[in-house]
Amino acid sequence: MSSADKETHSGTATVSEPAPDFTLTSTAGKTHSLSDFSGKYVILEWINFDCPFVKKHYRSGNMQEIQKKYREEGAVWLTICSSAPGKQGYFEGQALDDRIEKENWMGDAYLLDSDGKVGKMYAAKTTPHMYIIDPDGVLLYAGAIDDTPSTKQEDIPKSINYVVEAMTASMAGEEVDPSYTKAYGCSVKY
Repeated sequence: MSSADKETHSGTATVSEPAPDFTLTSTAGKTHSLSDFSGKYVILEWINFDCPFVKKHYRSGNMQEIQKKYREEGAVWLTICSSAPGKQGYFEGQALDDRIEKENWMGDAYLLDSDGKVGKMYAAKTTPHMYIIDPDGVLLYAGAIDDTPSTKQEDIPKSINYVVEAMTASMAGEEVDPSYTKAYGCSVKY
């Protein structure tokens, strides 16, 4: 990671440093803190179901496959929506439950961050924007889901999935490279 990249994240979540703790409430009404998952890998996914880049990964089943794979391997998958009330991607109550079911979401908790506090802490700029935290609580990866900034589902098989690459490397005890990429997608609707 270049020094310019580090400056982008100063004061917020920074790769190779402890991930800032946060507490958010899920759609199920449960409170989750990042520190609750000490000792496990945690994958954070910023979401807006109406973003075409998010649709690419959900309508193809790609995101759900990754969610399922790493949950089965003991990781925790937290999906965070930082859309403000009235903005694209913001849903609540039954409308949100219906949307989660329709999209066949398979994460551990869908967390509501409507004031954007956690999104800004992590400098989440796009949907999807992905972060991986190791079992020691250190941020291992921040950035795009893959190397193909398009909305075309047919691009997924020929893309390098950075989340899979980072998880595979880290779980094998290898260095995560790249540990930072430029995320692509729709802007987070703070």
